[in-house]
Amino acid sequence: MIELAALTKTFPNGRGIRDISLTVAEGEAVGFLGPNGAGKTTTIRHLLGFLRADAGQARIFSKDCFLNAAEIHGQVGYLPGEISLFPGMTAKGFLRLAADLRGLRAEQSIRALAMRFELDLQQSIRKMSKGTKQKVAILAAFFHDPAVYILDEPTSGLDPLMQHAFVELVQEERARGKTVFLSSHNFSEIDRLCDRVAIIKDGRLLRVDGSAELRAARFHQYRVEFANAAVAQAVASASVTGMTVLRNEGSVLILRVADVNAFLRAMSTHDVRALASEETQLEESFLAYYSHKEDAHE
Repeated sequence: MIELAALTKTFPNGRGIRDISLTVAEGEAVGFLGPNGAGKTTTIRHLLGFLRADAGQARIFSKDCFLNAAEIHGQVGYLPGEISLFPGMTAKGFLRLAADLRGLRAEQSIRALAMRFELDLQQSIRKMSKGTKQKVAILAAFFHDPAVYILDEPTSGLDPLMQHAFVELVQEERARGKTVFLSSHNFSEIDRLCDRVAIIKDGRLLRVDGSAELRAARFHQYRVEFANAAVAQAVASASVTGMTVLRNEGSVLILRVADVNAFLRAMSTHDVRALASEETQLEESFLAYYSHKEDAHE
């Protein structure tokens, strides 16, 4: 459904994206992770046909995204990372305009989504908070029942209840066989919704993993209480394979561990009073990739 083939774009300041290759199958959800400036939005703008690549190609439905942008837009639900709405309109007026531009009568779908997200359709856009504007944008992306969703930071500005409502909506669309390309900083959102995770850094794709693979690659974090601060300091100063001291709190160390067996062997030689383990979250796994000096491809 979505294909990026050696996609490259360089801006005058030297930044951009280089040799991005990625495919998203029909019915699959792929999360796109990276810090600000990594190239996520530039990649998405190529998928929408807003930018023309210097090299390579972006395709949706096997059609060139730049040459066939208008045709592709009819079947894509796009939620931009930066929302821009007409301030002089109401939510209802804006969504009716969006439906008219698509040649659709979608009052029933719009009302159902508005109820789901507790959106007052009569409210003026000018008076809306950021979160309320985000709801309008979500409705605009979903009301026309597209085959593909391209979502850039979709829950930005939403409260936890509305974030949950959004996740449920995407899960339902996925159950109907829809394809999702999701750029987000909400790691639990990616973890719950996506089959695979693509990690981009400095305009280059570092790796693409299944969510299960990324979870399996997580470091473990331990809180270890020793008999006294001297013992804790001795452990902190020791060289243990795959162990990093995150914090030293007197007689307590907070440790990140890659090799659990080596860690346990090392701890067995010291007077440990208490030990607690917490599995790292997707965010910590992601940040761990970024801490590597060499790309995962090398």
